[in-house]
Amino acid sequence: MSEPAAAGGPPAAGRVTSERRGDLLLIGLDRPAKRNALTPEMLHGLAAAYGELERGDARCGVLFAHGQDFTTGLDLLAMAPVMTQERWTPHPDSIDPWGLTPPDRTKPVVAAVHGRCWTAGLELALAADLVVAAAGTRFAQLEVQRGLVPLGGGAWRLVERAGWGNAMRYLLTGDELDAAEAYRLGVVQEVVADGRQLDRALELAAAVAEQAPLGVRTTRELALLAGREGPAAAAAALDARRLALVASADAAEGVASLIERRKPRFTGT
Repeated sequence: MSEPAAAGGPPAAGRVTSERRGDLLLIGLDRPAKRNALTPEMLHGLAAAYGELERGDARCGVLFAHGQDFTTGLDLLAMAPVMTQERWTPHPDSIDPWGLTPPDRTKPVVAAVHGRCWTAGLELALAADLVVAAAGTRFAQLEVQRGLVPLGGGAWRLVERAGWGNAMRYLLTGDELDAAEAYRLGVVQEVVADGRQLDRALELAAAVAEQAPLGVRTTRELALLAGREGPAAAAAALDARRLALVASADAAEGVASLIERRKPRFTGT
């Protein structure tokens, strides 16, 4: 399956493309001439695309990039005015793609990364639910080399994925890690041949989209709750979520499809 085409040439500030394919929404970083370095316009475009995913009836998002690199991170010159703000705030109809500003995203996102996946790009991957990396991908959280700190949650999400010592090995040096090491550390879930990353991400996203939307959403919600407030908080919330799901049309459909030996037709109700 080919990469979605970008209509026309992107402006100097870059843009974010979105394309609906069945139950999936493809979200693409599109500033290849500048290695997809992120500008304020692209940040707002990303947040708007994540908002489109959240509000629409697509069941899963796929984040990817046009060109030779996923992204080298923030364009520091273009981002200078935003960097001096206390906090970047997306439009009210948008969703923060790094998950730092409420409201939370409730639908899953699969990221397909390749080339350079640095700083804010690695943090976009860490904020996704699943990550497929091309074999030649190079990752780095190199803010310390610029006198900065990871701004998109990398300082703790890399610890969550890789463990304290493994995360500090890269956070405190800014060194690159390759796709094989990222896989070993749990930063990515699959490594595929270069050029195959988007196809595989679409396959995984389609598999997610086939499941009961309420079950997927509730599973993510409980996992996030456990990560933020601990397993006891998730356990305390479990009974109410279970009762709501048992009463859903999708649960009835799941049982009926099992009895009738057919593929379920989930509606998200």
